[in-house]
Amino acid sequence: MSQAARPGLSQAANAVPPHLWFGVSAIFHYLGPAFAVLLFPSVGVLGVAWLRIASAAAIFAPVTKPWRTLLNADMRTRVLLVGLGACLAVMNASFYLALDRLPMSLVAAMEFVGTVAVALYGVRTRRNLLALALAILGVVILIDVQWSVEPWGLFWATLNSALFVGYIVLGHKISENGASGGVERLGAAMMLAFVFVMPIGLMEALKVFGSLPLILAGIGVGFCSSVIPYVCDQLAMSRLPRATFALLLALLPASATLIGALVLAQVPSFTDLLGIVLVMAGVAVHDAEQQS
Repeated sequence: MSQAARPGLSQAANAVPPHLWFGVSAIFHYLGPAFAVLLFPSVGVLGVAWLRIASAAAIFAPVTKPWRTLLNADMRTRVLLVGLGACLAVMNASFYLALDRLPMSLVAAMEFVGTVAVALYGVRTRRNLLALALAILGVVILIDVQWSVEPWGLFWATLNSALFVGYIVLGHKISENGASGGVERLGAAMMLAFVFVMPIGLMEALKVFGSLPLILAGIGVGFCSSVIPYVCDQLAMSRLPRATFALLLALLPASATLIGALVLAQVPSFTDLLGIVLVMAGVAVHDAEQQS
């Protein structure tokens, strides 16, 4: 990234409250995948995952110059970026494989459960314990044990949940030097993610190379799923403690349920809505000032 672009990103991160950056991320975190689900019948699950990462890497490349970031990075940073790239590739693929089998709100709820372990590191007060308890209760209600789910769907959702924790931890590490450096490193990690995903979804993606509308739709999925939310995550992470960011992720099941209803017609039940309210209550109760 050019020197002129760095102050712009830093100013953007500081001019807007970090919680607002997170809010934008929360919307697009599932809006993009909802569009992806609509493409599954035409492109294939892994083909959509390939198009998502490929398009995101192509969008990041001219702005962040990932080759320069990797060349100038020390060995520790390179290892970190390779880990994040692998995490993004497998996480996105497993996320889509889970969405192909399970409702979006359930996948999101399981995704959040993995972040509880991260949030626990920052809990220091009874108020925060109460907040975490409310959030967990809401997620349990959203999961709804009466849903009939098949084993592979749960397997992919569990793998996605574990990798989502890795994304949070590694994402915070690459944002330690500020928003601009975090976005530069995110671009490098996305290029590496494309290397990892190349053999996973290439065969399915090749089938749509002759269809411009499907290619454009895949690029749109990548922009909505991996560019907007990940950049907003970096702008938020650069100013929020890891534990605070992890607990704010409790909003994601609510976002997923709402977007699932609007885009995919996965209408929530009364118990689903109750779960959403409890999750949001947990976020409202928590005291970020008491977290490390």
